[in-house]
Amino acid sequence: MSEARQTGRYVLLVDDDDNVLSSLRRSLRNEAYELLTANCAGAALQLLERQPVDLVISDAQMPGMDGPTLLAQVQQRWPDTLRLLMTGLADLDTSIRAINQGHIYRYLSKPWNDDELRINLRQALAHQHAEREHRRLERLTREQNLRLQELNANLEQRVRERTAELQQTADMLDLAYAELRHSYVTATEVFSALLNQRLPCDKQSNAQVIGLVRAFSSRLSVPATESHDLAMAAALYNLGKLTWDDHLLNRPSDLLHSEERDRYRQYPALGESLLMALEPLHDAGRLIRHHQERWNGTGFPDQLHREAIPLGARLLKIAVDFVELQCGLLLQRRLTREEALEFLGKNAGRLYDPELCRHFIELCDELAPELADTEPGVVALDTRRLEPGMVLARNLQAESGMLLLNIGKQLTRPLIDKLIAFESSEGARYTLYVRQPATAAGMIEELSR
Repeated sequence: MSEARQTGRYVLLVDDDDNVLSSLRRSLRNEAYELLTANCAGAALQLLERQPVDLVISDAQMPGMDGPTLLAQVQQRWPDTLRLLMTGLADLDTSIRAINQGHIYRYLSKPWNDDELRINLRQALAHQHAEREHRRLERLTREQNLRLQELNANLEQRVRERTAELQQTADMLDLAYAELRHSYVTATEVFSALLNQRLPCDKQSNAQVIGLVRAFSSRLSVPATESHDLAMAAALYNLGKLTWDDHLLNRPSDLLHSEERDRYRQYPALGESLLMALEPLHDAGRLIRHHQERWNGTGFPDQLHREAIPLGARLLKIAVDFVELQCGLLLQRRLTREEALEFLGKNAGRLYDPELCRHFIELCDELAPELADTEPGVVALDTRRLEPGMVLARNLQAESGMLLLNIGKQLTRPLIDKLIAFESSEGARYTLYVRQPATAAGMIEELSR
């Protein structure tokens, strides 16, 4: 294929004189375009119908249809084709008509100079290429602008839809996380019941500690997340004691010998380390580590003092000591409830946060002894007074310490019948702390947060 054909450009020469056509072909034979010829206007129009042409050079004076008329038709039918008029006469009228009707790009004179002819054609084709590229870019710009307008028109809707999708995903994650946290709370209370199996019934302290910190958290309006962490810490605060033998477990801490006391002082840190593999329990583990710190800095394991002790750990220590004083786990002599409260008051500002201790004593004074580990809105009922729809406000444990039902469980008629049958088989009577059906929905919502 010739260089001309590789460029894909065509120039049409129109003249009624074959010698002129031959001379033009010789002058332009080495140019980078294909040359086509026609010896009259009619032949030129027929060729243009079959073959796209970039540029037409027409003689002005031809029999039949002259050059200006031909170029006028070319302009009407193929406006993208450049038009040049070649004339050997100084005919002003012809030139004006060609310019007005044919919108010619340029006119050339006969005889021509070969170099000038080639330069004129190169300039004409370069101009045409620039015009085509300009139109292409304009067309591309319009298309892109239309596309951009469409995108802008849809962008707000897409943003709303995407925002809604993200919000839905976030809500699902929040719900899943809340369910996971609730599952961890339930699991920790199951572990707590297992820990209690190592102790006699009269020294099982976890359930009471859990109830107390729940009531205390409610009174102080502790945020839900911190309240969950505190409840889990209350359930597992003595996890580090699992490795102790039964003799050490049952011995009051004030009667421990030196070696036993050293081991006793290690149990909070050991409890935290046992929970390190469970990320949702990290915060609860930190409270467990520091729940034996003292307000005056003489506690263990890190000798923290005053506000350096986490708030939840300060609260947990008060509840743990209050219960363990009555269980005989701290002093050789078991204290009564009133004596335990008096002990807390005397040691406020030394062992305990004085402000928290004051609130705790006020809470215990307001609640009846048997309800000291519950909270307002809770009623105590035996199994035969239960109704479907009620929700447990605290865990239900068998006399052996085994966890039967966990807090937040909604009662149904079959479940109530099973509890009554279990009582008969065990020869026991159970009191359940429940919320009435009217407040059950609020309880379930609170547990899910």
